[in-house]
This record gives sequence, structure tokens and C-alpha cells, in this order.
Amino acid sequence: MVKTGPKKGKRLITAALPYVNNIPHLGHMVGSHLPADVFARYSRSKGYETLFVGGSDENGTPCGLAAEKVGVPIGTFLDTLYGKHKDIYNWFGISYDNFSRTSKPVHNETVQDFFNVLDKKGLIKKGSMKVFYSPEEDRFLPGRYVSGECPKCGYDEANGDQCESCTGVLTASELKNPRSVISGGAIEIRDSEHLFLDFEKLTTDLRKWVGKQKQWRSQVKGIANGWLDEGLRDRCITRDLKHGVPVPVDGFEDKVFYVWFDAPIGYISATKEATPDWKDFWTGESEVFNFLGKDNIPFHTIFWPGMIIGGEEFNLPKNVLGLNYLNYEGKKFSKSKGVGVFCERLPELGLPADMWRAYLSQIIPESGDTEFKWDEFQERVNSDLIGNYGNYTNRIVKFTNTKLGGELERPTPERVLPKDREFLDEIKRQKEEIEESLERADIRKAYHGVMELSSMGNRYLHDQAPWVTIKEDPERANDVMYHGALLLKTLATVSAPFIPDTAEKVWDQLNLSGSPLAKGAWDTATDPLDKKHKVGEPQLLFEGLDDKRVEEYKEKASKATDLAGFF
Repeated sequence: MVKTGPKKGKRLITAALPYVNNIPHLGHMVGSHLPADVFARYSRSKGYETLFVGGSDENGTPCGLAAEKVGVPIGTFLDTLYGKHKDIYNWFGISYDNFSRTSKPVHNETVQDFFNVLDKKGLIKKGSMKVFYSPEEDRFLPGRYVSGECPKCGYDEANGDQCESCTGVLTASELKNPRSVISGGAIEIRDSEHLFLDFEKLTTDLRKWVGKQKQWRSQVKGIANGWLDEGLRDRCITRDLKHGVPVPVDGFEDKVFYVWFDAPIGYISATKEATPDWKDFWTGESEVFNFLGKDNIPFHTIFWPGMIIGGEEFNLPKNVLGLNYLNYEGKKFSKSKGVGVFCERLPELGLPADMWRAYLSQIIPESGDTEFKWDEFQERVNSDLIGNYGNYTNRIVKFTNTKLGGELERPTPERVLPKDREFLDEIKRQKEEIEESLERADIRKAYHGVMELSSMGNRYLHDQAPWVTIKEDPERANDVMYHGALLLKTLATVSAPFIPDTAEKVWDQLNLSGSPLAKGAWDTATDPLDKKHKVGEPQLLFEGLDDKRVEEYKEKASKATDLAGFF
């Protein structure tokens, strides 16, 4: 039996907050939003009281820098791009219970409250920090306004605070040949007073907690232990900026909190906004699951947990799901070079979101980087969604309508043959395997299990050949199709987290009440159909993809919109 804990327990599921200026491409989607959504949809269906939150990260230098480059007021910039993000996630079927914003007052208040708790516990200290200063622009420059050569891996476009290539977190004095992103000019390093979080006091508890994590994937644990083994230094939590959460300390009125400090607190402020019972999702037996990209692993395994350990008495995450990178046809996604699939273009293509969700579920970069390939996308749609899943659905519903008068009768026990019982047992076993994979958030393995369940149905029909049997034994043909329809009901339920719109269509064709995504639907997936069950009419689930159409999609999807194009 699958051991999943209390069915009515609470689950808080988070996806990393994207910078609002980063309009998502498929790499972003598959790196946190989609796997988190699949897990959230499953958790609701399984019966957990589930809250799925996220939001746009609108503070700090990335947004301010982008707004400056576009030349629009920061408020207009944030409002417009937040709307674009929300539209994309809605179209993609990402079922956020609350997709919030870090520019909201509730977030400012929550961050300041969190800081005050840390301060009262003696974990905040003042200190001087070497920071970038641009003589040409006559101002301090936060790390994201600076680029240069990473001292750890040699990448020559590293930001002043973190290298996106090796994920190393940097200090101002470490970056080689630093230059201003705004002017391109050389910069100086000067001293500035800031606030720091005392991680030395947190190291022992952090090491104990990391050591207890059994569900983490190897790369997540490896990165966390790497940071601990290197030795944790005090982390600066403020920046010389005007755009962000104000620091409630005398003498720091011209500074804001560093974005790495305030952004994860956005999970809490988004929960507050979603429900008055928000604390119930952060305390007690509630389980917290964080989905995020590889570059965010240090923040979610060291810095954010350290803040929780040192501050509020909130639950630490049960699992930190750190995803790797999705590449595109052997290259990295690049908006400027037109390399990739950019999500704002997807609605224009006319393909259902479930096509993208299904293919991406097969290539989620869980254990290593993966590749998006158009020919593979085409093949998987035509063979898996249409040739396997869609074909099985059509065979059940169409045959029942044309040969059995649209109605199935539940076989009496004596009519259920040993091979039928074996088939029904296989359905239950396969559903349990899918469930076990989803409980571990192994999305790829679970999706492959869904497709295997559909293949089992096709093999059963092939072996039992009801189209032949009906000529001499209509009762046997009915029994085979009844068992096949029961598998189809199970298939709709277990596929719903991945391809929700399609699963609903299958549910309707089977003429079932409720929804395959309803709370508790998972545990009734293999329950028998009515003694006499009338099915609906067959409908086409997907249209095939030919080479010509794929080339057209490829050209359109690679034309990313420059940020200025949104204004």
C-alpha cells in the first residue's frame, strides 16, 4: 500500500518567484511552475488541503534596471509585466491559488515583521561592505547593475552578486574586470554601511537539518553541503537602492532589503493574502514543498531555511525540488538570438496547452539538463497523445456507441474471467506506482506511468478483440469494454494533473459526474462504474502535427517580444 500520510493533511506548495522583467520561456515554465502545478493538482485530487502560491518578484535591481532601459515609470513597468506573467500562467493552466506580487503592502509589512523578529533574537548586525560605485553615474551600483568575469568559473558575463553559469554567489571584491551595465564604464569599489544576517550562529542547526533530508535529490543536497563545507559567512541583507522594501532601522532610510532576503518571504505574504488561516499552512503538520531552478538551490536550502530557523517558528520545507536547465536544440535559450520557445507566443500557435504540458512533463530536468527538440515534440504528440492516449479513448467510446448502443453493463462476478481479474489488478498496481512517484514529486516517472497505463488498455483491447467477439458473444464484448472503460476512468484521473483539459474531455465522454480533479477523486479512480452506464459521444482530443505546421510553429515561437514591445 502507498504510504502518504493523513489524507486531510495540509500542503503548501510554492514555485520560485520569477523576476517580473523575465517573461517566461519554456525553460522557466518547466523549471518550477509546471512541476509545482502537477504536484498541486495531484495533491488536491488525493484529498490534501492544498494551497499553491507564487508571485512576481518586483523588488531589487533587476526590475529597476529593466525599467530604466525601457524608459517607463517603475509602477507602469511592474503593472504591465505582472499582467503578462499572469496571462501566460493562466493560459498554461498553472493552477495558482494565489499568484501575488512583492510590491504589495502586505509583502512589505511581512518582510519588516520577519526582520524585526530576527533583529530581536540578536541575528542582525551592522557592518561595512565593499560595494560598487560608478563615478560616471555618481551612484552606488547593486550587483545586478554590474557585470564582469566570474572568479570561480571564468564566465565573462557574471552579475556582481551571482554567476548564472556556475550559480556561485559573489561579493563585490571578487568579480574581475567589473563594469557598469548601464554605461559600460569602469567602476570603483567603496565602503558602505549595511545590515548583515549572522549565519555563523545558524550553521550548526542548518547542518543538522540538511543532514536529515532524505527526499532531496543528490544535486540539491550536494549544493547545500558544498555551501556548508565552505563555511557560511554573514550575508548582507540590504542594498543602496530606492526600489524595494524599506528598512525599518534609523540611519538606513536610503536603503532597501536585498532581494534575496525579501523574495522568499513572499511565500508567506502570498499565503497571508490567500487565506485568513495562513498560519495553519506554515505550522503544525502542514507540509511545505518548494519548486525552483538550479540557480535558486542555495537560497532555498541554506539562506531561506536559515532565516526560518533563526526567526519565525514556521515549518521548514519537507522537500526542496531543485530543477536543472532546459536547453533548446543543443543551445541555451536566448531572447536576443531568437533561440527557444517563448511563452507569450504560444497562444498564437493555436495548439492546446495540454500538448505543451504533456511533452514538457516528459523532459522535466529533474536529474540533469534536458533538451527541447521540435522533432521530438512532434513525435511525442503524434505517438503518445494521439496514437496511444487519444486512440484508446476513441476505441472505448466509439465502439460502445456503435456496437453496444452507447451503454455498458457491469459484468456479474461469474462473468469476470481470470485474465480480466489480472487486468483489473494491473490497473490498481499501475495507479499505485504513479501515486508513489507523485508523492516523491518524480513528475517524469509519474507521467511515463500514465502513458503505460494507456498502453495497457490498448494491449488489453488488442488481446481480447471485442470487435471479433461481438459477432458470436455480445455479452463478452460488453464485459471487455466495461473493463476497458474502467481503465479509461482511471486514466482520466491519473492524467488530470498533467493534461487537465484533456482529462476533463475524457471524463465527459465517459459521461461521469463531477471531475477527475475534484478533491478526493484520486482514491475513487478504480471504483466500478454504474451497473448500467451510459457513455457520451466520442470527440477528437488532438489533431496530428505534420512537418509543415511544425516549421511554422518553430518560426513563430522563436520570436520573443523585447520588453519595450510590451509598452
